[in-house]
Amino acid sequence: MEQTFTFLGKKWNGLIIDVLLEDGPQRFRDLAHKVSRCSDRVLVERLKELEQNGVIVRRTYPDKSLIEYDLTTKGREFRDVMTAIHAWSDKWSCPVEAAEK
Repeated sequence: MEQTFTFLGKKWNGLIIDVLLEDGPQRFRDLAHKVSRCSDRVLVERLKELEQNGVIVRRTYPDKSLIEYDLTTKGREFRDVMTAIHAWSDKWSCPVEAAEK
């Protein structure tokens, strides 16, 4: 259980998984735009880690010189977790300005 919390708690992992759950397969640039505060270097690292852990798959389409990232079956299993996190966040999260006061 601790490994799962560490994995999901690692900065950007949850958001990357959430984007792929919500928007489906993404090219690197599209992911970088949606996870805009994450540097390209860190995004590359996280994508490699997620791939090594079997959560995402990197697909290459040579005829289109296109690379896409998508969730594996294991990655899609996070749907219920993310739905619960969204519900909790909607109920309990406060705007940044209020939190900083």
